[in-house]
Amino acid sequence: MPHAVLFPLLLLLSLAIAAAAPPLRSRFYAETCPEAEYLVRHVIKKNMEREPRSAASVMRLQFHDCFVNGCDGSLLLDDTPNMLGEKLSLSNINSLRSYEVIDEAKETLERVCPGVVSCADILIMAARDAVVLSGGPNWEVKLGRQDSLTASQKDSDDIMPSPRANASYLIDLFSKFNLSTKDLVALSGSHSIGKGRCFSIVFRLYNQSGTGKPDPTIEPIFREKLDKLCPQGGDGNVTGDLDATPERFDNQYFKDLMNGRGFLNSDQTLFTYPETREYVRLFSRNLNEFLKAFVDGMIKLGDLQSGRPGEIRQNCRVVNNRPVDVLPET
Repeated sequence: MPHAVLFPLLLLLSLAIAAAAPPLRSRFYAETCPEAEYLVRHVIKKNMEREPRSAASVMRLQFHDCFVNGCDGSLLLDDTPNMLGEKLSLSNINSLRSYEVIDEAKETLERVCPGVVSCADILIMAARDAVVLSGGPNWEVKLGRQDSLTASQKDSDDIMPSPRANASYLIDLFSKFNLSTKDLVALSGSHSIGKGRCFSIVFRLYNQSGTGKPDPTIEPIFREKLDKLCPQGGDGNVTGDLDATPERFDNQYFKDLMNGRGFLNSDQTLFTYPETREYVRLFSRNLNEFLKAFVDGMIKLGDLQSGRPGEIRQNCRVVNNRPVDVLPET
């Protein structure tokens, strides 16, 4: 979809989100499922002990869910014969991981308080817990979301940005969701933990902007490291660290950007673009400023809702009471 068409649609969506969203509040499950937040954190911690990378994977799920028609758990729905969901969209296929961690959290909650806690809320709690358990800030999450009754691969393709996106495009995109330039840079700091695929950066290494040459903003020694990790014609699913401390939530990501060591194009462009550069510098110098801005951004991101009808799914992968195909008599 052309950007000129996409942006008005996003603006309409953001207005609908603001106008029709049901109220969210902290401690929403205090009476109906008082152990909910503790149980979700326990599941996240257990999975991080088994695979530290799951923290970043779980945190990313909130971004990819909330940007597409609000925070409604639509990302978690599996495809059906009548619905192409978001899991196989361009930004998600072979990229998003740890759906099974959310499944485990849901199954745990269903045993304790069945039919009470939405998958959409589990995503929000899990993302917060992944940050906290990686050494990042804690915050009170607002809850009370319902789960979407459908999902759309097309909506995800139209909305989610590419790793090739530049800062100017990202600023425009985030603004349609009432997220500021500061929010953009702070939320990009989610790349303080985790890994990215070679598939997302080979163009930077060998053919930036169709020049047949590497991105000149990559620091030379770092580029040599990336060349070895991601040789031309190599396995695109090999992964590299998004910053120098990929298991610790800190402000190293911004320090790396200042030194030309951003992994993704969409990361490094935050330092090369004047409007975002000031925040990269601020966050690289002042950890507390970054952590506060990140929490503010995550709360604003979590407030995005579509206002569409929903439910509390029993299984995060399917809507409730989906009709079973009736086989013809033989």
